Amino acid sequence: MKQNNLTFKAFRVEENDGNYTGSVKEMEFGQLNDGEILVKVHYSSLNYKDALSASGNKGVTRNYPHTPGIDAVGVVEKSKSTLFKVGEKVIVTSYDLGMNTDGGFAEYIQIPSEWALKLPEKLTMKEAMIYGTAGLTAGMSILRLTELVKPEDGKIAVSGSTGGVGSLSVSILSKLGYSVIAISGKEANKEYLLELGAGKVMPRNEIENFDKKPLLKPMFAGAIDTVGGVILENIIKSTNPIGTVTCCGNVASPKINLTVFPFILRGVTLIGIDSQNYPMKYRTAVWNKLADEWKPEFLENTCNEIKLNELPNQIELMLNGKLKGRTLLTIAK
Repeated sequence: MKQNNLTFKAFRVEENDGNYTGSVKEMEFGQLNDGEILVKVHYSSLNYKDALSASGNKGVTRNYPHTPGIDAVGVVEKSKSTLFKVGEKVIVTSYDLGMNTDGGFAEYIQIPSEWALKLPEKLTMKEAMIYGTAGLTAGMSILRLTELVKPEDGKIAVSGSTGGVGSLSVSILSKLGYSVIAISGKEANKEYLLELGAGKVMPRNEIENFDKKPLLKPMFAGAIDTVGGVILENIIKSTNPIGTVTCCGNVASPKINLTVFPFILRGVTLIGIDSQNYPMKYRTAVWNKLADEWKPEFLENTCNEIKLNELPNQIELMLNGKLKGRTLLTIAK
């Protein structure tokens, strides 16, 4: 377990005259402070927020050079905390990891121990990062949705269904017995979504072009929205009385143009999902479900596995909306 090397590899994003480029660099270890742990990273994963950080989005990352990666799983190599011992396997997602604190696109991360949780016994490190923040977000959405909507209540819509949160939501909801309508703008991925468990695939432009009326014909008992904008608007307007919609993303738009009618005439509930600062007690509960009764049968089918030096190409594909499922970053085995 002893860390003998003096440097480690990390994917560093550097700024030069307003241009941002990423490459694998050798990094020196920092001094471990009280309450911190040093984790040898085995896997990370690529999220949209990582792609934004890697392309110089100052709303995500203020200062460069920087190592993105809001997800990591690995083994505690050093500890100055009473929470974890050397040799324990831990998951680290969100908080400030990969945003303004160097993140999981590296062989090692140094973090406050409060950001980590113990890897559940029924989950491998690889599975944990196929989930990552996307899986945690999907799990949080499903936890809240299933509290209020049952399989017999009707169909559940999932927008952005080929993305990380969307594809995992389709898989888990299907396993739990829900009838899922996957909303996607990618016709080529229809079979992929059906294999994940969707009962029907609805073209994105169909829901985008719904009538502009303040209320629409009820279609969904509930929904998990990952994109925001007009799609979220029309999902809400098309939700059954006493239905529930969760919202976790804004890639289409952070704005929605609605009346209060869906909420006061149909009793629709809109639940916001914030995975970044989700309390540890609830994180642990969601991870335990993801490790056990919620785990999709073909979890590994939802991911594409890459190495550190393949990140630039994958980041470009993600920013252009050309990735499906999860992108798993293998760092150590």
